[in-house]
Amino acid sequence: MSDYQSSMPVAVTGTDNAVTNRVLRVGIIGLGIGRMHIEGWRQHPGTQVVAIADTDAERLNAVGEQFGIAARYTDALAMMAAEKLDVVSVCTPNKFHKDLSIAALESGSHVLCEKPMAMNAAEGRDMLRAAERAGKRLMINFSYRFSAQSQALKAQKDAGVFGDIYFGRTVWHRRRGMPGFGGWFGTKALAGGGPLIDLGVHRLDLALWLMGYPKPTWVMGNTYNPIAGPLAAASGKTFDVEDLAAGFIQFANGATLALEASWAANIQEADLMETRLLGTKAGLLQKNLNEGYTFSADIFQEQHGAQVNIRINTPTTPALSAMHHYADAILNSRPHDAGGEQGLVVMEILDAIYESARTGRPVQIGA
Repeated sequence: MSDYQSSMPVAVTGTDNAVTNRVLRVGIIGLGIGRMHIEGWRQHPGTQVVAIADTDAERLNAVGEQFGIAARYTDALAMMAAEKLDVVSVCTPNKFHKDLSIAALESGSHVLCEKPMAMNAAEGRDMLRAAERAGKRLMINFSYRFSAQSQALKAQKDAGVFGDIYFGRTVWHRRRGMPGFGGWFGTKALAGGGPLIDLGVHRLDLALWLMGYPKPTWVMGNTYNPIAGPLAAASGKTFDVEDLAAGFIQFANGATLALEASWAANIQEADLMETRLLGTKAGLLQKNLNEGYTFSADIFQEQHGAQVNIRINTPTTPALSAMHHYADAILNSRPHDAGGEQGLVVMEILDAIYESARTGRPVQIGA
């Protein structure tokens, strides 16, 4: 096991009013993004975060005090052994996703793993096999598909509004949004890559999900490091990943998708997020507003000879989290979204972009 080792049921009603007779006991490993997992799990009345793990004892105790969680471990394996958890959230640096997810599955827990699923597709396949052997669920936290707005767009897609989606472009660019040099995000051995695997993974999953997750067949891509690399070298800190990546993906159904992600690019916006998809009946555009984390979503189509734009209104009520969705699926024995199989497709595409960048050639997937 990795050096990241640190140490769940009462009657509830799900969103469909189906009554279960237990509460899921949840453990969180990694308390950076793991804080958001705690808040997400707490949205559902059928869950209780009973234990947390982190190698940083100071952060562990601070988060424990903040959320009133008494069971705190600096060893994640000890937590799994002692707490009899129903679900484990794996929120560590990417390097540790595979080993900790497999350990949790083998301990008898379902797993919600942060994105990206793993360092590469081979590790993702190991995780899927472990879930199958254990008879447990594996979900990846592709959080951007769980917003009320994204769910509304998916409902339009499922209703046939767009027809067949044949082309898309999905991007997340930052003008200067590099993580601190010397940290794990910029260290390939811990992260597996740079903004492509950190930011691009979100926009890639969202586009694939809205397209119906078509089967990728080949990929062409490249990576660049003209801004962050020199800055890191001048500071004497480690930064051995890209600061910008781009890929072009062909699917078995003939559709194509362009993907772009950067931590540093000479653009106007501080933060630019867009997903544009073109269909035979209509197109869509979701983009961030005011360079922030709220979004507009529009549909473009022709009706009775006129060009029509339709704005998707975002509900004022807070969106339910991926954790709420997962808990509801487990408690009510329903399928869950964002499964490990889709996480693996994302990893195969990311692997292929990095390989194409390395070789300068197109890379086939599943050949």
